Amino acid sequence: MLDWDDLRFFLALARHGSLSAAARDLHVAQSTMGRRLASLEASLGVRLLNRTPDGYVATQAGEGVRARAERLEQEAMALERDVGGRDTRMAGLVRVTCAETVATHILAPCFALLHVQQPDLMIELIPNPRELSLSMREADISLRLRRPDQHDLVVRRVGSLGFGLFASPGYLERHGELDFEGGCPGHYLITQSEDIQDATQTAWLADLAPRARVAMQTSSHEAAVSAAVHGGGLACLARFRADKETGLVRLDVPSQVPSADMFLVVHRDTRQTPRIRVALTHITEWVRRQAGELLPVGTGKIASSDGGPEH
Repeated sequence: MLDWDDLRFFLALARHGSLSAAARDLHVAQSTMGRRLASLEASLGVRLLNRTPDGYVATQAGEGVRARAERLEQEAMALERDVGGRDTRMAGLVRVTCAETVATHILAPCFALLHVQQPDLMIELIPNPRELSLSMREADISLRLRRPDQHDLVVRRVGSLGFGLFASPGYLERHGELDFEGGCPGHYLITQSEDIQDATQTAWLADLAPRARVAMQTSSHEAAVSAAVHGGGLACLARFRADKETGLVRLDVPSQVPSADMFLVVHRDTRQTPRIRVALTHITEWVRRQAGELLPVGTGKIASSDGGPEH
């Protein structure tokens, strides 16, 4: 009889294509991955994965096994969600995923207060650059800056984030006034590819300063803030974060910086679980109470003249 664990290891390896990535995903050693694959292939009497220079690739037999294993996986996940959704305890673990900056500056203080009110709840806060799967139980709740389109998720817009254009006083002193009409020649940009910024803010900055050069690109909003504080260039940053930095100046700009909506996401099978529901309610109320800070009014002004830690 097949061991479901062997199938689970096979799926991870087929998806990731390498022993190291699959082992990290399942939190096991690479040698364990190899043993589990060998065990499954021996049980079935057929090779399932071929090792190539580009990684492990499924054979024809492997593709067939993968399709069936994924159906079994979905059924197992559905069963787990169904049983978990009937848990009536106001206690236990709730896993919440979001971007790094949102975790640090919005949800961490939110959950500190929740613990005072619900001491039997344990929150696992998972800052992650990729969107963890709620269907696969990688997390229970997600606070996202993009609306997901999966049919099995329940999505609620809970607020918006405002952005502004920031730089350090030292950077502005070295590079001079910003000529927005001319496309900001002679200036440098710090751009972001992920975290709390999406293509809307990136496109806005590119249109605002087409003659500026990109000095740094990062997937971390915190790294972009730090680079701007230390004089690395102009950066489009979330105001709830950057307005607090004494080493940054928020600049007047000729057009409103696009905001980003915040979406609270949960799987439909678990949304009524008491511990998950209380976490959802607490996040929603907390974000809405912070609305004035997260989406400030005004198009821009000088926020600070302190040189801060630039060097």
